Amino acid sequence: MLHGNIAAMDGLLADDYMAITPTGILQSKEQALASLRSGTVRFNSLDVSDRKIRIYGTTALVTSRADVTGTGPEGSMSGSYRYTRVYVRDVRGVWRIVSFEASKIREPGERRASKSE
Repeated sequence: MLHGNIAAMDGLLADDYMAITPTGILQSKEQALASLRSGTVRFNSLDVSDRKIRIYGTTALVTSRADVTGTGPEGSMSGSYRYTRVYVRDVRGVWRIVSFEASKIREPGERRASKSE
């Protein structure tokens, strides 16, 4: 993601990959790759911490914190996020991401910006 490596992301994402972005938008594998390819989504920095991995047979659940600077379709997406990724190991033993969901970390009392702001 940080380096915009489309080929690497194509190999990591399952064909039926589905993401829920921090703004609540559903995004397929094709849409995620297209946004990287077009430059609509661009990361300047991505610092991952507090990673926890739980494995259940051929499924892995990964939760992390990501401190991000970058831009997306709606402008700046810089900030801190918590996210969950679900990986499934295929019959060849290759782990692929099937699901992703991110939520922006807000400070106590901080409210979500409305469309009118």
